[in-house]
Amino acid sequence: MGRMALLAVVALAASLISVGVSWAIFPNDPVAVADDTDFDAAKFYETHARANAARGVVVASAPGTSLVPRPVAGLNQAQTNNAFIVIEVARQMQLPERAMVVAIATALQETYLRNLANPKVPASLKLPHEGTGTNYDSLGIFQQRASIWGTPEQLMDPAFASAKFYNKLVKVDGWQKMSVTGAAQAVQRSAFASAYAKHATTAQKIVDELNR
Repeated sequence: MGRMALLAVVALAASLISVGVSWAIFPNDPVAVADDTDFDAAKFYETHARANAARGVVVASAPGTSLVPRPVAGLNQAQTNNAFIVIEVARQMQLPERAMVVAIATALQETYLRNLANPKVPASLKLPHEGTGTNYDSLGIFQQRASIWGTPEQLMDPAFASAKFYNKLVKVDGWQKMSVTGAAQAVQRSAFASAYAKHATTAQKIVDELNR
């Protein structure tokens, strides 16, 4: 076999291996996340007055007081409300602060803690949202794909979306000892894996302010 022919065979083999690896990591056909989330969002809001207030429901409080968390770390009110719910869900699930930081850093990268609808999923536009995105069929504050993670109603609910995120996080072996980036990427499988790192400090500050 000539030198050029040999190089062509090697190049073809390398290409096929690359395609195979890419498919294994990022398959074209989405694989649904197991529906093992027994989190009852309705009950969560019923029993967490501040979380209920954070999602815009009027909740009775003592005169001169407000159950809605004050904006923190440069976030606006809507972003702070979403962050508060993410943190409260972790508390409800009895998860450590580290899980909260990973989740907040993830949401900062994906949407900067905005609950985004998607025109590609028309049902999401009829639900409460704070803007839109057009990445595949991704929805909500974590940009979870409707073809993988759940229904639009579930993923556009910050509490349920948070529970889905945490359920997958805690199944990652050794996530507690991973960097924020490593843990976030293990859940999200983003094409921009290193992007979460820049949000770690802000995420910690948000958790410090709201996890009280």
